[in-house]
Amino acid sequence: MSASYVVYIDESGDEGFAFGQGSPDWFVLSGVVTHKSTDLATVKLIDKAKALFGVPNPKKPLHFRDLRHDKRLPFVDLIARADLRTISVLIHKPSINEPEVFGTRYRLYFYAVRLLFERVSWYCRDHPRPEDAGDGSAEIIFSNRSGMSYTEIRQHMETLKTKPSVQIDWNVIKSDQVEAFSAGRRIGLQIADAVASSFFYAVQPTQYGYVEDRYARMLKPVVYHHKGRYTGYGVKFWPGEVREMIASDERYEWVRSW
Repeated sequence: MSASYVVYIDESGDEGFAFGQGSPDWFVLSGVVTHKSTDLATVKLIDKAKALFGVPNPKKPLHFRDLRHDKRLPFVDLIARADLRTISVLIHKPSINEPEVFGTRYRLYFYAVRLLFERVSWYCRDHPRPEDAGDGSAEIIFSNRSGMSYTEIRQHMETLKTKPSVQIDWNVIKSDQVEAFSAGRRIGLQIADAVASSFFYAVQPTQYGYVEDRYARMLKPVVYHHKGRYTGYGVKFWPGEVREMIASDERYEWVRSW
């Protein structure tokens, strides 16, 4: 049977540990979940945004970073009103106890994928709709990363299946339903880009020490939550050591209200 959900995945920041030399403190990986039955109608919000902004080339992808603040706000508002759910993994790299381990090739990225897949699978498992077709699984669409073979992700998924500590529901996440496309070919990736960037700006200080949390706060209506809890579900911070910073730093007050 076919999948019941579509999940678009993109990132913001990078996996590097060269702090002070161009690497940000944070790496964010976000997924946008739609029901396959309504996926096309949902992702057409990108067309609405382009029409609103008067984009001259409708085929050119929208990149959140390239938009001015006054255009980012209505774009985020369209996402916050759409039939979708967002899940984001936010990793504070300076808090990682083993940077020499997670600094190896794709190690941090793969760990972020694991955390994201766990939460995507919980959401999909627990939120079927009567009108859904398919077998309850998810079609996973990554934004294409140059130099990465997505065969490696599929192999990594098979390795994760052997680890008892992994909490992925494998009825939802299937290695043969993982693909990678450009944002121009699958427009839902442009939504994932906006979500990842929104949460990145909410945690990564600028050169002047400020964060911009407005986009993240606007997205709260579509962030995955369970029994009123957002953190740990639709917003996952890692590693655990970052909690103390979030609890004490006024820049992250928005997190404490979630």
